[in-house]
Amino acid sequence: MCPNQRHTPFRVLFLISTPRLFERAEEMFREGAVPIQYQWNALGTAPNEMIDLLGLGNPEKSILMSILPKFLADTMLKKLKKELRLGSINSGIAFTVPLSGANNLILRMLDQFLGVENMPPLGEKEKEKMRMEELKHALIVAIVNQGYSEEVMKAARKAGAGGGTIVHSRRIGNEEALGFWGMSIQEEKEMVLIVTKTEDKLPIMQAIGESCGMRSEAKGIVLSMPIDMVIGLNED
Repeated sequence: MCPNQRHTPFRVLFLISTPRLFERAEEMFREGAVPIQYQWNALGTAPNEMIDLLGLGNPEKSILMSILPKFLADTMLKKLKKELRLGSINSGIAFTVPLSGANNLILRMLDQFLGVENMPPLGEKEKEKMRMEELKHALIVAIVNQGYSEEVMKAARKAGAGGGTIVHSRRIGNEEALGFWGMSIQEEKEMVLIVTKTEDKLPIMQAIGESCGMRSEAKGIVLSMPIDMVIGLNED
């Protein structure tokens, strides 16, 4: 990596949308020669009364993830909003997560789910800027044993969450390391992604931890990451 790249701020761009819009998004990334590192099929969890509010009426979801320089991530967000009309009914949501040192560690821990490796470090100036900014949204990630995602969302909704997205995953890793973290031997996992206001993050995480934490049968791990830009999230 050259010196200039070391000081370039990077973002993880997430797009969660319907399969139909996802196909158009893939075309946009290809046309712009923008890499798509990973993509998954998922399920939306928004209750009926939240469908119109969030614009996530179709339960089938597709998730795109790309690691980009910040300037390119910002450009792609604007294009996605314009081309996919994010925020309208039955569209989707897109957001970026800054790669701070803490987030690098978290995402490497989640490599078995996200496949993220060798991420570029965030420069000191960017870290300081992130500390000074008041980020309005956060991404909550809950990883639980298979079959407990609804329990996660039940607890999250009681604490103020609107909806979430479920990704089904298969755990890989050595048993000794898993024993250290207190994780079960069960291979099938579910990852629940929830985008929420920063002020609601802690209550939601606490509620999930109390209901589906490591001491429960769900054997859940709950993490959060700051979101610096979000498109398509309609709020009061």
